[in-house]
Amino acid sequence: MGGSVRTQTLTALLCLGLCRGPWDQVQARYLPKPSIRADPSPNVTRGTPVTIWCQASLQADVYYLYKERVSEPTSMEISQESSDKASFSLGFMSAHNAGRYQCQYHSRNGWSQRSDLLPLVVTGVYDPPSLSAIPGPVVASGGNVSLSCSSPHPWQTFHLLKEGGADAPRHLELKFPREKRQALFPVGPVSTSHGGTYRCYVSPASYPYVWSLPSDPLHLQVTGAYREPTLSAQPGSLVQPGDNLTLQCHSEAGFDTFALMKDEGLTPPVRLDGQPSPNFPLGLVSITHRGRYRCYGGQNLSSTWSAPSVPLDIFITGLYRKPSLSAQPGPSVSWGENVTLQCRSEIWLDTFYLSKEGSPAPPQHIRLQDTTAPYQVNFSMSPVTSDHEGTYRCYASSSPSPYLLSHPSDPLELLVSGGSEDAPVTPWRGKWSLCWEMRVGGAQSRLASVSS
Repeated sequence: MGGSVRTQTLTALLCLGLCRGPWDQVQARYLPKPSIRADPSPNVTRGTPVTIWCQASLQADVYYLYKERVSEPTSMEISQESSDKASFSLGFMSAHNAGRYQCQYHSRNGWSQRSDLLPLVVTGVYDPPSLSAIPGPVVASGGNVSLSCSSPHPWQTFHLLKEGGADAPRHLELKFPREKRQALFPVGPVSTSHGGTYRCYVSPASYPYVWSLPSDPLHLQVTGAYREPTLSAQPGSLVQPGDNLTLQCHSEAGFDTFALMKDEGLTPPVRLDGQPSPNFPLGLVSITHRGRYRCYGGQNLSSTWSAPSVPLDIFITGLYRKPSLSAQPGPSVSWGENVTLQCRSEIWLDTFYLSKEGSPAPPQHIRLQDTTAPYQVNFSMSPVTSDHEGTYRCYASSSPSPYLLSHPSDPLELLVSGGSEDAPVTPWRGKWSLCWEMRVGGAQSRLASVSS
């Protein structure tokens, strides 16, 4: 039995070498071409075992594997029982077996067409390049970003691959006539499909299927796919060193991943790290916690996120001497009048904040234009309503460090008397009509009837 198989193999190989011309002449009558794939991947690390599979659309007796630029088949598999697929083991991957492959099968009905070309790449032969995103790896939907692949050594071909989960990796290639050290891959306008993990490789032009080690992965994250969440702080946005600070990201139903980002001046965020809980405990407060925060919501730990929340500023208090807070004309005013709260510092500080106890709104702030003494600002409230009533404190800071505030001023309680519930009704009589003028919710309303 073994001798018969060897005889068939020798006969087939001789025929492949000597009878190629007649086969090409009947190409139009060939059976449907098979499919071809590489296991574990068409991009294989050097030293990894690799197998090529040839899949026919019907039962076949013998399968052949061809490598581009090689006239003879590199391998042949004979089925003891007819089968619709065959595997070709290439052993451990090296630069020698990198290249493009095709397969073909034969059955009792004749020969098939050859499969599509399968590029088989060996990676890990050269030192890795580096991959970065410009301006950064977190990009809003509709925006633009460039992925920069660079190497300390000159190359002629740069490859960018995006991991696609169950899908085949997406491959972009840039070739240059002269050796270069960097290539820019523009991406955009960005959509949710662009989010994911990227790596880049380099290769010489003379060996296009022999690649370097991969760069470190770059995670491109796309924001703006969903409605933005809201961000709040406990115990509040004004905290003292030693307080226990927690930021809470509140979002629409369906988000199961949350990320917190802190602005660091003009530096773009490195990445968004997700977690299943909307609570971000930051621990005991120190001055490093100062700054502006945003949060994002996402789903299933994907690379796609919501639009960012409205920014939340965290201020650290207790770093300078407290200012004073006073009310003009006084802390007790009537509904509809004007009142001014004046915050004054005895030391040079040029930015002032006014906070109302229990209010979720961020503190109001005013920066001095004239930095000569006296160091004071006026917060005007006009006209006053019952909503303005409450306890106020003010703080001062230096504009180069806007999130580091003074101790709070002594509290000032603003009392507002009067309002719509006890506003007087004043009759007014004219020649042709009778009107009543009333104050309702801060506006004037007139009711008129025609006199007889």
